[in-house]
Amino acid sequence: MKQDRKSEIVHIAAQLFKEKGYSAVTVRDIAQAMDIKAASLYNHIKSKQEILVLIIIAIAEEFTQNMSQIVNSQENTIQKLEKIIQLHIDITLRDDNLLACLNNDWMHLENENLHYFLKMREDYEQNFRKIVKTGIANQEIKNLNPEVIIFSMLSTLRTLYLWYGKKKTINGKVLKSNMIQVLLTGIV
Repeated sequence: MKQDRKSEIVHIAAQLFKEKGYSAVTVRDIAQAMDIKAASLYNHIKSKQEILVLIIIAIAEEFTQNMSQIVNSQENTIQKLEKIIQLHIDITLRDDNLLACLNNDWMHLENENLHYFLKMREDYEQNFRKIVKTGIANQEIKNLNPEVIIFSMLSTLRTLYLWYGKKKTINGKVLKSNMIQVLLTGIV
């Protein structure tokens, strides 16, 4: 039961962080949204910072673990890039509030949690870079600047939650299929 309550706190906090931003949300706001007293909230969490860590580190670890599996797989570059796109879409479809928090509030992490997050993000981008450079070297993808490719794909995928939050009527399978086509083969 305690873990369920903690999950509920994380879910509601992520929603509030997305709406107002981490800095503007108080523990009292979270408690009020849950219709409980702030003191009761402290039975489940130590601080607002703990909630932020629970949200961001969990999502960052999920991205990191999946990227590690993708980069180390025997699949070709196109298949690996498809899996990366699917990963971002799956997380967005599951809970766009968590992704919003990851993208907008990571800089509020403190000390070792901030360093841990930054290391995971750097590793993720390095693995992405490795996939793209291998694809270019193997002539599986066009010989374009790898940084432009990475920026184009990641900027779209990292901000998908902004657009999808307004377009939730699009079927997840259609979103995956169309986004893979647009990002990997373009529209021409």
